[in-house]
Amino acid sequence: MTERMGFFTDTSVCIGCKACEVACKTWNDVPADGLDLLGMSYDNTGSLNANTWRHVAFIEQTVEDNTRWLMSSDVCKHCTEAGCLDVCPTGSLFRTEFDTVVVQADICNGCGYCVPACPFGVIDRREDDGRAWKCTMCYDRIGDGLMPACATACPTESIHYGPLDELRERADKRLDELHARGQTDARLYGHSPDDGVGGAGAFFLLLDEPEVYGLPENPVVTTRDLPDMWKRAGFAALAVVAGVAASFLGRR
Repeated sequence: MTERMGFFTDTSVCIGCKACEVACKTWNDVPADGLDLLGMSYDNTGSLNANTWRHVAFIEQTVEDNTRWLMSSDVCKHCTEAGCLDVCPTGSLFRTEFDTVVVQADICNGCGYCVPACPFGVIDRREDDGRAWKCTMCYDRIGDGLMPACATACPTESIHYGPLDELRERADKRLDELHARGQTDARLYGHSPDDGVGGAGAFFLLLDEPEVYGLPENPVVTTRDLPDMWKRAGFAALAVVAGVAASFLGRR
């Protein structure tokens, strides 16, 4: 059985070089975003979207009259319970043998159901063709035993790739190191399999609250209540049918 593979992004050593963004675009032939400065520090991409599968956030903070930078390379979380996968009507989205979630753009019909289904706002449609796109964790590379392009290019090893269980152990040790150094705000995000998406296949070590990085505090898979909703809809339909039948028989 193939091990589940994943990303562990340690933001404490990210230097904001954007090598991961460039490597991702180059390998996956992702269209350029241009050089539009958004007035948000040195960030020229803003967020993950159809043309940005790795996004490096630059967050400037003032702490006790000192300025500090928080930098983080965001990516698709490859959720254990993936709402995008649940709602895809064509099978364009599928779970690989590495337990990652990938879009097959050639059979995507552009319905867009997956876009609001993602609790992280990761997946997006391209304006020119309407199809959905996102990180594939370089499915073509890892299938040949290579590391994803972003992890290969990262000069500080902020982006770790490997078996998910090993990454979780590594992350626990790194968190203990930072706490021992007095960085008590350090925390893991997406690390626990008991969270609202069953644990992420791409998780992070953060140095502040998730909201500071533009991440939801308590993400929940958007399709969690679908079975109950369908059950209630079925009961409602049966009640309508029973009412119509009773009315018809009563008239006779």
